[in-house]
Amino acid sequence: MSRADAPEDRVFELVDKVLDALDLDAELEVTREGEEIQVKVEGDDLGAFIGRHGATIDAVQHLAYKVAGSGGAAGPRVNVDAAGYRERRRQVLERQADEAAVRAESTGKPVALDAMSAIERKVVHEHLKARGGVETWSEGQEPDRHLVVAPLR
Repeated sequence: MSRADAPEDRVFELVDKVLDALDLDAELEVTREGEEIQVKVEGDDLGAFIGRHGATIDAVQHLAYKVAGSGGAAGPRVNVDAAGYRERRRQVLERQADEAAVRAESTGKPVALDAMSAIERKVVHEHLKARGGVETWSEGQEPDRHLVVAPLR
């Protein structure tokens, strides 16, 4: 496989084109560690790249995953972040998840969270699985699909 065919190079080209199309002046770094590609975008005013409720960055991440795999078998996992958005959002989601878990445990009743993307639901599922004491599942149809947090019986 030549360097031009490397998944991380295809991902770099895709994200670079998106940044150009949005007319954003940003630094782009793409690295690969094993079966994971990390994309970091740094710059001022990256709101257009992140999008409302992270919709644009989620779409770019999905496309980058497809490009990395060349449409064939599953390729490497791809994580796209801009200006630390993913970490900040993860912290907010985990705080909301913890609050819902406490509420579910104290009332003994399931608690429905607001609708969120599949990527965000996965963050909450994993966080609460590690926390214990509650179970989670998704309900509804996109774009209104949401997570339910319930006490373990």
